[in-house]
Amino acid sequence: MRLHTTIVGGGPTPLVFLHGLFGQGKNFTAIARELSDTCTSLLVDLPNHGRSGWTHQIDYPHLAELVVPTVTAFELGMGHHGGVALLGHSMGGKVAMRFALDHPELVERLAVVDISPVRTISVRTGFSPIVNGMRRINLATLASRKHADQQLLSAVPDTATRAFLLQNLHFDHGRPTHPTIQRHWRWQMNLRVLGDQLDHIGDWPDTDGRSYDGPVVWIGGQDSDYIRPEHHTAMRTLFPRIVSVTLKGAGHWVHADQPDAFTATLRAFLDSPA
Repeated sequence: MRLHTTIVGGGPTPLVFLHGLFGQGKNFTAIARELSDTCTSLLVDLPNHGRSGWTHQIDYPHLAELVVPTVTAFELGMGHHGGVALLGHSMGGKVAMRFALDHPELVERLAVVDISPVRTISVRTGFSPIVNGMRRINLATLASRKHADQQLLSAVPDTATRAFLLQNLHFDHGRPTHPTIQRHWRWQMNLRVLGDQLDHIGDWPDTDGRSYDGPVVWIGGQDSDYIRPEHHTAMRTLFPRIVSVTLKGAGHWVHADQPDAFTATLRAFLDSPA
């Protein structure tokens, strides 16, 4: 499995970002730049997203294992020992949690953003209309990205959310030396598998009584319902050293809604003793 990555910054702390559903590593570029004095950040396109390879099914233990070679190579490339700082948002947060539980020696500290280690029922209800809207776009006759935005409007009324989704729409120009390869629009992400397996994306697998004993910051948005009071027991059982932070004026996309507060929270956590 080839995972596409981008490196930002040149600071001494290795920091790995794992994005959420329908996202890409580049979504964290601005945050990584703000931390570039202290961190060298690795922005990862998770499997089935961006320019990374695809899988046939969604399974968090498997997804976590697919990230291991990339994180290991990054840490070794920096000449660092003792693990990286690992951050995951939403679906990426579940991958990050599973990664830390399975490979604690590779994670010096963990940041989990607006997700809990429980079954997230709202993934199916919240994302099904979005998936259906994207699937209704006829890529064969699509004239432009603006045309796609208009077709997606009824399913996704919010302008910012449509822009976020449409960053996955890619135009292949074809090759002059290969006239059989046609110019066409395509979804860069694996829309078929992601759309068909929303229940798996919302799931949380059994962890066989394991826990991760490193420092953990759990960052939530005040206006989001992905972290609920009843989730705290499960989180503290798996991650006993958590510090919980809720950012005002932020929804599920905490880092986009409150970038300054998010960066300040992350910086303080990275600077804290291990």
